[in-house]
Amino acid sequence: FISMTDQNSFSHSSLLSLCSRNMVSNIWLNPLFRIGYKRRLEEDDMYKVLPEDGSERLGEELQSLWDHEVQKAAKDLRTPKLTKVLIKCYWKPYAVLGIFTLIEEVIKVIQPVFLGKLIQYFEKYDPDNMDALYEAFGYAAGVSLSTLILAITHHLYFFHVQRTGMKMRVAMCHMIYKKALCLSSAAMGKTTTGQIVNLLSNDVNKFDEVTIFLHFLWVGPLQAAAVLGLLWVEIGPSCLAGMAVLVILMPTQTMFGRLFSKFRSKTAALTDNRIRTMNEVVSGIRIIKMYAWEKPFSALVNEVRRKEISKIMSSSYLRGLNMASFFAASKIIVFITFTVYVLLGNTISASRVFVTVSLYSAVRLTVTLFFPSAVEKLSETRISVRRIKTFLLLDEIVKSNHGFLQEEKQEPSVEIQDLICYWDKVNVQLLSPVPPSHFPQSSLLSSILGELPHDKGVLKVKGQLTYASQQPWVFPGTIRSNILFGKELHPQKYEKVLRACALKRDMELLPEGDLTLIGDRGATLSGGQKARVNLARAVYQDADIYLLDDPLSAVDAEVGRHLFEQCICGILKNKPRILVTHQLQYLQAANQILVLKEGHMVARGTYSELQRSGVDFTSLLKREEEGPQAPGAETESRSPRSRTLSQNSVVSHTSSIRSVKDGTEQLPVGPTVVEESRSEGTIGVGLYVKYLKAGANILVLIGVVLLQFLAQAAYILQDWWLAYWAGEQEKLNVNGTVTVQNGVNVTEELSLDFYLGIYAGLTGATLIFGFARSLLMFNVLVKAAQSLHNRMFNSILRTPVRFFDINPIGRVLNRFSKDIGQLDAALPWTFVDFIQIFLQIIGVIAVAASVIPWILIPLVPLVIVFLFLRRYFLQTSRDVKRLESTTRSPVFSHLSSSLQGLWTIRAFRAEERFQNTFDTYQDLHSESWFLFLVTSRWFAVRLDGMCAVFVTITAFGCLLLRDQVEAGSVGLALSYAVTLMGMFQWGVRQSAEVENMMTSVERVVEYTELESEAPWETQKRPPPEWPSQGLITFDRVSFSYSSDGPVVLKDMKAMFRPKEKVGIVGRTGAGKSSLVSALFRLAEPEGRIYIDGVLTSEIGLHDLRQKMSIIPQDPVLFTGTMRKNLDPFSQHTDEDLWNALQEVQLKSVVEELPNKMETVLAESGSNFSVGQRQLVCLARAVLRKNRILIIDEATANVDPRTDELIQKTIREKFRECTVLTIAHRLNTIIDSDRILVLDAGQIHAYDEPHTLLQNHDGIFFKMVQQAGRQEAVALLQSAKQAYNSRSRPSTTNGGVGADGNLVIFETAL
Repeated sequence: FISMTDQNSFSHSSLLSLCSRNMVSNIWLNPLFRIGYKRRLEEDDMYKVLPEDGSERLGEELQSLWDHEVQKAAKDLRTPKLTKVLIKCYWKPYAVLGIFTLIEEVIKVIQPVFLGKLIQYFEKYDPDNMDALYEAFGYAAGVSLSTLILAITHHLYFFHVQRTGMKMRVAMCHMIYKKALCLSSAAMGKTTTGQIVNLLSNDVNKFDEVTIFLHFLWVGPLQAAAVLGLLWVEIGPSCLAGMAVLVILMPTQTMFGRLFSKFRSKTAALTDNRIRTMNEVVSGIRIIKMYAWEKPFSALVNEVRRKEISKIMSSSYLRGLNMASFFAASKIIVFITFTVYVLLGNTISASRVFVTVSLYSAVRLTVTLFFPSAVEKLSETRISVRRIKTFLLLDEIVKSNHGFLQEEKQEPSVEIQDLICYWDKVNVQLLSPVPPSHFPQSSLLSSILGELPHDKGVLKVKGQLTYASQQPWVFPGTIRSNILFGKELHPQKYEKVLRACALKRDMELLPEGDLTLIGDRGATLSGGQKARVNLARAVYQDADIYLLDDPLSAVDAEVGRHLFEQCICGILKNKPRILVTHQLQYLQAANQILVLKEGHMVARGTYSELQRSGVDFTSLLKREEEGPQAPGAETESRSPRSRTLSQNSVVSHTSSIRSVKDGTEQLPVGPTVVEESRSEGTIGVGLYVKYLKAGANILVLIGVVLLQFLAQAAYILQDWWLAYWAGEQEKLNVNGTVTVQNGVNVTEELSLDFYLGIYAGLTGATLIFGFARSLLMFNVLVKAAQSLHNRMFNSILRTPVRFFDINPIGRVLNRFSKDIGQLDAALPWTFVDFIQIFLQIIGVIAVAASVIPWILIPLVPLVIVFLFLRRYFLQTSRDVKRLESTTRSPVFSHLSSSLQGLWTIRAFRAEERFQNTFDTYQDLHSESWFLFLVTSRWFAVRLDGMCAVFVTITAFGCLLLRDQVEAGSVGLALSYAVTLMGMFQWGVRQSAEVENMMTSVERVVEYTELESEAPWETQKRPPPEWPSQGLITFDRVSFSYSSDGPVVLKDMKAMFRPKEKVGIVGRTGAGKSSLVSALFRLAEPEGRIYIDGVLTSEIGLHDLRQKMSIIPQDPVLFTGTMRKNLDPFSQHTDEDLWNALQEVQLKSVVEELPNKMETVLAESGSNFSVGQRQLVCLARAVLRKNRILIIDEATANVDPRTDELIQKTIREKFRECTVLTIAHRLNTIIDSDRILVLDAGQIHAYDEPHTLLQNHDGIFFKMVQQAGRQEAVALLQSAKQAYNSRSRPSTTNGGVGADGNLVIFETAL
């Protein structure tokens, strides 16, 4: 393969030798096709990317020019021009390619001249004139040769231009990603992940398209001038009439192009919107299902989609008109030219007719297709370049090289308070601007990291920072690669870190150990595991200063303590570290405590100083409930403090390690991410039928087919009539002279009215049928896209949650963006194009055969070779195409995961490594793209070669049969054969394209047929006021997430009495979250669950889920107004909403927003802190006023005050409800009525807390002891207190005994 690399780094002198060697035969591709024919191609079969196509090299080259331009522009006080940079970078090699275009277009003009001379021989046919015959053979050879040369130059040109396009695209992507890594937080607010992904997926693709047509901007006019000259010689001034029509057609086409790009940009905005909504739906699908909110969301998506489709429909009609006018153009031109010619009193002859027809068709393509395309693509590219430029000019974060000053202006909405901290003997006076909605602690860290620019004050950081974020971030890859994060592996250190971060045991449980693959956004890990991996990553780095943002909140008390002692005060004991925490029991170990409240520093000092100074802080410690607004504490410790922590562990504020991805813990069976299905083999006819039937019913389809044939017939008849007319005229010319000699009246003339009339009629028919079929087809195909999207979306909404656990978000979104995009725009156009061309090819062959019947004999082997070639090529090409789309996915998922972990990546200074990974992914994609380019050229060259053979046979065939053919039919056959040239290979390529695009249809259809969960509503509707009491009974319930998955709840029997508050505890993986999943039927449980005596599995899912409220573990907000977030169905009045907000103390926050309730939240509510989002979820529950409330360890990232607020609200607002709390902080549930202790999916114990604590071997007792001595005493005390204050009901709980079946369970229990 080396030879190819050498040839490809071409210098301009070796250009021609290269062309002849490399492109015409592409011999080096043959082995690849052989492999592809035998088996499916894999990534390893692809050729390595050429050094000059490497992402990094191209990107850096363009980047340096761009940086230069930005600096220069700043000097000249103007905005930088990206277009200028692009031109500067690529104009040289691109300009050279213009030579090819020139050669190609010159030949196109000369060929009709040869053709005319050849036809003239037949007109003046004289069997005895041998000289004329030899000359005619010369002309035939000329026609054949020019066909061959055309075949070669055309593909050479195309290959190299597309490669230039690829280089531009790759370089831009590199720059976009590089930019994304250094966006400032202000800039992040101005753009969204969806938008950046869209830049990478859609906008840069314009470069691939624009390079193809650009040269025609200057070749077009030149060629038109040449043709005009030749036509003048041939038919005199009449040619001006035809040219006038062409000139009129050009601006109309350009206008179409303009309109089209206008629609395009509107559509793009709507598409962005739809994909963003989809992104939220897919990410928040669990919540949407539990809230039974599918309907408002589907309404939302359908609305956006409807707008989008109406725009797409309009642009499709434009396209249809464009295509039809393109087909009709030549007909109109020839018609007008000859009408004028005949009316001026000239007689027509075959050679004139067909030279004219050929010349027009030569120039027509350039003028009506390439030239306008160039204009259209240029304007589209300018829009894209502008979008990219806007992105590239966003603010960047100021790189603080530690030890340097760092100053940058922040947007004005910021309050600035005074905050002084002495830290590591460096006096840091910091004015920390805090956006009103963030934890001040996190803001402090972010300003230290340099993420939060500050106005005044000086922030000096000396030394390397490392950072563990509050919301743990993992990127796709192995666990080991997540911890090492680019550092070398030192086994001892690595083991030490794993032990300190309590990951040792987890690694043993996972099948592949630390080489287990983490799915998208860490799907395979639980929340606690993610948090620990996140911490381990920070610890493993050898840095000087450690910033830890609440790393202990996502783990339970025991693990939290382990992390604090072994890791934070263990491994790191000699390093300065700043720990943000809500867990006051750790404060004694700190050397210095900062208490922050709303961005102010309230107090500072050591633990004992603060206790002495009598800040409210101590009351905080005594009992969290009585404490004032407990601000989080910023603690920091330098030297190890050996002091037993357990004396003063007030509240173990942590979450059990269970995460939202509940159940995935029990599925550590290999990487859970399922391989993306890459369907193999050909596309069946069935799929086409499905596709078309989605768009229209059978009758319409039959009508469409008829129209297609009618249009084609009219098309050929029109040309045939001209030939017939010319033939009649010639007979007349030959015989007419005889009439005069006999002295009879004047020469006979053909009846002009008759011939012209029929000619005009046929032209009209061609026009009408042509336009009708085009528009109708587009209508059908766009409707098909619409109905398939709706079906796919509905099926996604109805599929069980499990589907989203095993399919990464990117894959589902890919179906909605890339594949639906294909169905909307590309597929209808290609499909229509293919059908029209296919009919035309059949027409050409039919015409040729009618003139020289035995041309069918050599056609047979040609057709056989062709069919073989097509199968051979498609086998490989389809794989190449598929590889191209599968190698594209990593580029996107890498981008979106990088955007999520932006702070971490920057704190670790890992930008360069991520950039390199991105470049590697890009190069992989370039390999497949390059293959795609070369393979398609390999095929096209061979096809055009076959066409050249066909033209040669026709030309020489006519000469050999010179006695039997008329000049008119020769002209018809030859001028048609010549048009086969580009058309045939284009048609075949389009047919392959259609098949390739049908894979998108196939993927969409695959998602329309997902298994769906139980129906949302069934015949059996529960009574409207159900559940009035809120009694939940589990009767022998077993539960697993999938049919083949492990059973996570085993044969569970339990009963939750009305109005009872039940805490559910258990170690990680005990099945706490699974209990909720079973209750909500996120997967169908076995056994029976009754609520107020109604069997839940019999009623519809919406009926069930709307009657239970849940406060989820991960608070999810959706983009949209605050009102939509609280009440998507608009069921409540404003008053209700405000009251709910008042109850969760968010009223003031919402009132401060610019449009209050109507304020549109940023992407996924990121302008609220985690605690506030949690409160919004609580407000939703308050609004729903259901009898049953489930709380899923919602207090993971919430400071004590918010937590207390939530607890208080729950106690007051939900006094009348049955409340199940999945707990991780025992103090929240110690005063529950009963506690359910789960262990490995079974009930270990279920009783009042006090009673459970009497059993000293029980799990619950042990859990209480683990919380620390002081805490344990307090817990025992509260349990006892609660026990004594309760009035003992009789065994059959209150009047419920009346309901017979429940008593049975009571006794059974």
